Amino acid sequence: MDEETPQIISTARGHVHRVEDPDTFTYDEFFHKCLIANSPCLFSAAFSRSWSSRRSWVTPDNKPDWEHLLRVFGDAVVPVANCDVKEYNANPKELLPLREYIAYWREYTENDRHSARGCLYLKDWHMRRDFPDHDVYDTPVYFSSDWLNEYWDAIAVDDYRFVYMGPAGSWTPFHADVFRSYSWSANLCGRKKWLLFPPGQEEHLRDCSGRLPYDVTAPSLQNTGLHPNTHRCPPPLEVIQEAGEIIFVPSGWHHQVYNLDDTISINHNWVNGCNVSVMWRFLQAELSAVQREISEWRESMDGWEQHCQIILKSCTGIDYNEFYTFLTIIAQRRIQTLEDKHEDTRQDPKMMAPGPRHVQFDLRKIVETLILLMSNIDFQKLEPESFHPRPEELLHQLQSATQSSLPGQQAVLQISDFAADLYQASRRCCRSRILLQIFSRPAGGAADLGLCSNTL
Repeated sequence: MDEETPQIISTARGHVHRVEDPDTFTYDEFFHKCLIANSPCLFSAAFSRSWSSRRSWVTPDNKPDWEHLLRVFGDAVVPVANCDVKEYNANPKELLPLREYIAYWREYTENDRHSARGCLYLKDWHMRRDFPDHDVYDTPVYFSSDWLNEYWDAIAVDDYRFVYMGPAGSWTPFHADVFRSYSWSANLCGRKKWLLFPPGQEEHLRDCSGRLPYDVTAPSLQNTGLHPNTHRCPPPLEVIQEAGEIIFVPSGWHHQVYNLDDTISINHNWVNGCNVSVMWRFLQAELSAVQREISEWRESMDGWEQHCQIILKSCTGIDYNEFYTFLTIIAQRRIQTLEDKHEDTRQDPKMMAPGPRHVQFDLRKIVETLILLMSNIDFQKLEPESFHPRPEELLHQLQSATQSSLPGQQAVLQISDFAADLYQASRRCCRSRILLQIFSRPAGGAADLGLCSNTL
């Protein structure tokens, strides 16, 4: 795949907001125009100009500096995908020393982008985790509210920060990001072409068996016998990302990406209070799919619900128990922040920015998500002894921590008490519908208390 690949589907250009000046674009603007609106944007190269990797990893003519990479990282073992081989709806991977991959890359380029090994693409290298002392880039402040990596750093297990390197013609098949998270991607050198599909448009691209395509440019998508609804799909947004530029990809946007040149990029996946509800809906949908797949063993299999959770974790990387742990750790860290900072920081109350006001927003979103989690029948079937603290205890902790620092949020705090009591009642009675009916009723329910709002 390369720049000359014929487009089977038409594309729409010019619909992605472009940000030029770091000195004039505020966090508050990004928060409302991109995070809350779930809308993509492209940051100019000025936002990454200060990164050391923009100089040390790249030659003056905007090519990968292979000699520098070999000196510093040559013995690192990195994951490499073969773009020429389809395995399910992805590419098979192998682990190679970086020096072997760079030797391949040089040979591939010198041979006019041909190799008996195919087109290999270094993807999902946890460089920052493997080399924590190498300060090669700074996460822009706009992406700093990152619960996902904050959680993984806290438990010291993993992260969702990656380096990608690949020759011109390497590409990533059609997909949406892990947990339907946000992502940002910065080109240190080279160019990428992105085909972006807003949430829901991908449904038109399913084949007659319900499967999403591997390649949205494939001629087979025009076969109405295989893909009966492709004609209903609006054109994707096409974005050409230049060297130094950073693209923000919102939650649930499916995309397909091509390297138009030899390219190195930094990529993060992240979740925060703006899209944690999207992550929760994704997990519910994935669990429902697992339950349908093994429904015939529901009555005969001991611990069927737990087996479903195990399969969920193997497929997505997280189950309901860990999702609760994830919320708990973020909640406790925000509570600690409130306890450590009692002074008035004189933030503009009308502007969202990192600091106390963002902490308040985070706590509110945690409360809302916990209430939804506790109302879920599958969550209620999990062993309560596995939760530390118990869900109702965590809600009370949140209430105690926030009652003096969140004026005007008493409705949320009151319903957290209400939810905790009902959670216990529904567990005893095995009637989760009680919570669902109460939170969806016209008067006095979650909607009346502003639980669907993304503003403070």
